[in-house]
Amino acid sequence: MLPLFSDAVHAISDAATPIVLAAADGEAPDTQGLADWLRGFFGPLFLVIVSIVAIFFLFTREITRFAQFVVLAIFIGIVFYVPNVIETLATAIARAMGVEVAE
Repeated sequence: MLPLFSDAVHAISDAATPIVLAAADGEAPDTQGLADWLRGFFGPLFLVIVSIVAIFFLFTREITRFAQFVVLAIFIGIVFYVPNVIETLATAIARAMGVEVAE
């Protein structure tokens, strides 16, 4: 085995050991506010990427692709910025299919 690869494997295993031990003690990890933090981190990044791609489509005069991209970006933006939209959609789809959903 290569020495560099061996050192990397040992470093990763040493770093992952406390995580595994923390999860094994029976307590659930504290994820309060995780969704808000992720939304706050990826939301602006999403807007920057959408802006750059939209400007590219406008400058290259690909209006049809620009319109398709804007519709897709709006749909993805709703998922990012509307809280509980995924849970609401999943519940609505399950009810429409006739599956009983616990409140």
